[in-house]
Amino acid sequence: MSAPWEPDHRFVTSDGTALHVVDTGPRDADVTTVLVHGWTLDHTSWDHVAPALPGRVLRYDHRGHGGSAAATAQTATIAQCADDLAELLAARVPKGRIVFAGHSMGGMTLMALAEQHPTLLDRVAGVVFVATSSGELAGSTLGLPGLLGRVFLAGEAASNRQIAKLKRAQLLQRTEVLRPGLRWLLFGKRPSWADVASTAAMVGRCNPVAMVAFRESLNEHDRKKALKEFAGIPSVVLAGGADKLTPLRHARTIADELPGTELVIYPGAGHMLPLERSAEVTAHITALL
Repeated sequence: MSAPWEPDHRFVTSDGTALHVVDTGPRDADVTTVLVHGWTLDHTSWDHVAPALPGRVLRYDHRGHGGSAAATAQTATIAQCADDLAELLAARVPKGRIVFAGHSMGGMTLMALAEQHPTLLDRVAGVVFVATSSGELAGSTLGLPGLLGRVFLAGEAASNRQIAKLKRAQLLQRTEVLRPGLRWLLFGKRPSWADVASTAAMVGRCNPVAMVAFRESLNEHDRKKALKEFAGIPSVVLAGGADKLTPLRHARTIADELPGTELVIYPGAGHMLPLERSAEVTAHITALL
């Protein structure tokens, strides 16, 4: 085995967008774990998981997120994220087996990858779908009933119009203000305040235009049929019992479409399973390795 490998942290896609990449572990490992983060987050959402995984681990920031270049309103889509991932794999992991773990929009990106680049799945040894969905996200009121739900949707639309006008630095300056809302929205019972703070910092690093445009792509996401491409690949679906963004019905839909997959529910946990249940997420990824 070679020594741990720290290559260039920059990968440029075919349309000229520079992605921030973190690639650790032996370059000649038999299996590479690829960790794909969620909407408004970045590769640091896997900071509790990645160091505990054996072998080579590749993670990166989607365009418009973290340390990657900004995305336009036209390129901030789940379909584009799948193409970016396919290009990154072709350049950085051209051979060998792969284990995927996709959190939230990261899981949706894997579904889009299966839809748009199905031959890549021939190399996949396992998939972990973490707090994600195959569709039917449009109109979500986060569990708020009736009038409260309608008020939330109207408020979100107005808020998105304002966010799209901000510069990234302006959004970053507001991270402390975001913490209470993100704690309610993304986490379950008794989260670590450090995890809430780091999540707010990730949101602050997201490009505002991309944040709003990706929200529209989430609404349009409908890839239940694409799940059939994962048939025969060992897979696990992980869900938080208190997840407001992708409630349990989304996890059950994915599991129902993948006969033989394991569905694991963590009562009391929210949407941020890579932080809230990092040891358990790590264990499931490691088992597939």
